[in-house]
Amino acid sequence: MTLTCDQLRRLQSEAPPSAWATILAHAWEVCSAPFGGAKPDSEVLRRDRELADVDLFLATAGWDLWDDYESSVPRTAETLADWWSSRGSARAVLILDALSLREVPWLLAGAAQRGYTVHDARVTGAELPADTTPFAKALGFGQRSSLGANGAGAGHRLPGARTECTDIAWEDCARFIGSEPDWVFWHQWPDKDVHDFADAGEGLRPLIAKASEHLQSDAFWNLVGRLAEGRRLVITSDHGYAASEQFPDATSDHAGYLKQVYKSGRCADAGSQRGAWVPPIDLLLETRHGRHLFVNGRRKWKSAGGYPTLTHGGLSVLEVASPFIELSRKQAGTA
Repeated sequence: MTLTCDQLRRLQSEAPPSAWATILAHAWEVCSAPFGGAKPDSEVLRRDRELADVDLFLATAGWDLWDDYESSVPRTAETLADWWSSRGSARAVLILDALSLREVPWLLAGAAQRGYTVHDARVTGAELPADTTPFAKALGFGQRSSLGANGAGAGHRLPGARTECTDIAWEDCARFIGSEPDWVFWHQWPDKDVHDFADAGEGLRPLIAKASEHLQSDAFWNLVGRLAEGRRLVITSDHGYAASEQFPDATSDHAGYLKQVYKSGRCADAGSQRGAWVPPIDLLLETRHGRHLFVNGRRKWKSAGGYPTLTHGGLSVLEVASPFIELSRKQAGTA
């Protein structure tokens, strides 16, 4: 469903925390609904297009909301650290790199079909820039790879966890999971496919097909089952991604500037002021991770090799929105 007139009026009049809550609740409602009898590829594309009006609002009338994003949106790293400290023990986290709200229906349906109880399912926000390393640092890890082979040390915000980071097959991942009470497992899918399908002629459709294959597989749910065995499990992500193949081309006067500053990306180091256009086509933001320039909203332009069909790091809802799903599984012999 598109934004209603009532929702638009509320967004224009509400304080930033309430406005952001309205935006993210709308995105969750659009993306998390069961597919039903619809073909997943067509349905995900339709839902992606439905959220274009939200991104248009944020890029035009509501662009100043990005100044309040960090103070208004519950960020995934903070939510995860708070959840971890509140549980005490028997905790597990599965971070699926670049998992977006688009993939939520498969997770919720799979959990229901396989006997899991979903205790919480909602949206949390990525760090800015919406990239891997800022999220890792927000959790106290130097970088994603530091989790590999239980190498994360003791100075992070998920203390006591055995850690792993890999991109190997799900069945091989499951063999890592032993009897340790606390686990943090960071898998590099779907980010790997996001980058593999970013070339011209690829894009969202083949990524949807892969997501359907992975998230309905016994191998994936076997890993989930191993992590949830005697533990409460959260499935989440560091950031989402933009289906930039769906974005309109920037006008000729905008395109030259965007290509010069951003090359084929959506975020750049703040070496200069943002462009002079109003509404702004990019924003200069001071974030917890430094001062950066960000492409504002849905726009692409011609670049060497073709602009990527899938990307992340800019300012659009599905780039910054992450699923946060907490679940458990009834143990054998319990009532």
